[in-house]
Amino acid sequence: MKIIILGAGRVGSSVAESLVNEANDITMVDIDHERLSILQDRLDLRTVVGNASYPSVLVDAGAMDADMILAVTEHDETNLVACKLAASLFNTPTKIARIRSTEYLKNPEIFSDEIFSVDYAISPEQILTEYIEKLIEFPEALQVLDFAMGKVSMVAVRALQGGALIGQQLQELRKHIPNVVIRVVAIFRKDRPIIPEGSTTIQEGDEVFFIAATDDIRKVFRELRNMDRPVKHVMIAGGGRIGRRLSRTLENDYQIRIIEHNPKACEMLASELNNALVLNGDATDELLLESENIAEMDMFCSLTNDDENNIMSALLAKRLGAHRVIALITRGTYVDLMQGSGIDIAISPAQVTIGSLLAYVRRGDVAAVHSLRRGAAEALELVAHGDEKSSKVVGRKIEDIKLPRGAMIGAIVRGLPKYEGTWRERLVTDIDTVSDDLIRDAQVIIAHHDTVIQSDDHVILFVINRKMIREIEKLFQVNVAFL
Repeated sequence: MKIIILGAGRVGSSVAESLVNEANDITMVDIDHERLSILQDRLDLRTVVGNASYPSVLVDAGAMDADMILAVTEHDETNLVACKLAASLFNTPTKIARIRSTEYLKNPEIFSDEIFSVDYAISPEQILTEYIEKLIEFPEALQVLDFAMGKVSMVAVRALQGGALIGQQLQELRKHIPNVVIRVVAIFRKDRPIIPEGSTTIQEGDEVFFIAATDDIRKVFRELRNMDRPVKHVMIAGGGRIGRRLSRTLENDYQIRIIEHNPKACEMLASELNNALVLNGDATDELLLESENIAEMDMFCSLTNDDENNIMSALLAKRLGAHRVIALITRGTYVDLMQGSGIDIAISPAQVTIGSLLAYVRRGDVAAVHSLRRGAAEALELVAHGDEKSSKVVGRKIEDIKLPRGAMIGAIVRGLPKYEGTWRERLVTDIDTVSDDLIRDAQVIIAHHDTVIQSDDHVILFVINRKMIREIEKLFQVNVAFL
């Protein structure tokens, strides 16, 4: 695909790196010449210096024959104008805009053809908020990812001493959890992948990825490791976009304390939040943390705009007794360094967000994509179409499908309601408007060797190496004659 990425920040750079590695023709646009030079030295892409909302700059970037415009600058207005120009002047097929303001997101009609012509609106802050919310709901997990309208979850968990499965083979799972069907789709041991088989033994320290019906996740945790105490007390460092959103989301279910150094921002937070305690101060101040009973906190989330502050405040909170700490870290090298440190979970905003963007780039009917293991692995939800003659997967047992080694089908969801209309109507018609009864009646099938895939099944796969993606996409493509 010929893709123009507007904005060379963390999100744009991460997406560019991922797409370049998949042999796409990428052009990056930004007003910062130095930032573009660094990217061009590192990646095989073309760069254009200029304002992303100027028609002449879009022409220089090749908008006349681009397949996709990905507008991810830090300014919503620039992204919206760029999408409108791409539609009106260049008839670009796909236009994606990064939108940060809730004012725009609350009024999805502005994305219509008549106004800004945005096909997909991505809100990194909202994606991050939902991601962290899941980690608070399941404090034992390293990652919790939803698929198939929430019917299925893929969870990464660290196998710790005391768990019932330590030292036992995967084929013994059914004996330990007789009333729950799960599938382990990957194991990472000392950062090296192990393809799970029936005889594979889980060892202490293993990072285990498993798939199960969302309703069964807690039962599985009890077997893989000792259950953490439920989260009741949460302290959040940073009252910016993410900290504010998260506080607003959690304040009715948890006891929230939020630390913000800017007095004016504190006043705004206090006026917006009803059940959260807002504190003016520095999250790296040991005396402040101790005075606010940091040792009683079940979860400490460091979400400021400064990596160093997030790292230091999280490490300090952990040393002072916080049960579990999360740090938001934008620099990829810092994320890698924090693995195995006192920080329980280091979150890379770009890696959390990139999956939402990749879903629109993948070939075939892709419902969801999640980037895992700092971009090395991937989890996908693809919808199977066609029949036995036109498809390489429909009507076939899983054992007969020629998946590349290291790719595994974890679950199938059958009977989900179909979205009607265009992708833009999917955006405007939010999933919340889909009947709960229709979603509830959908069938979750944990994959076995003899499971047969049917047309319209949502197939959830784990791919241990992202280089296999093209091969998997080809498997799910429908013969042209069928169309």
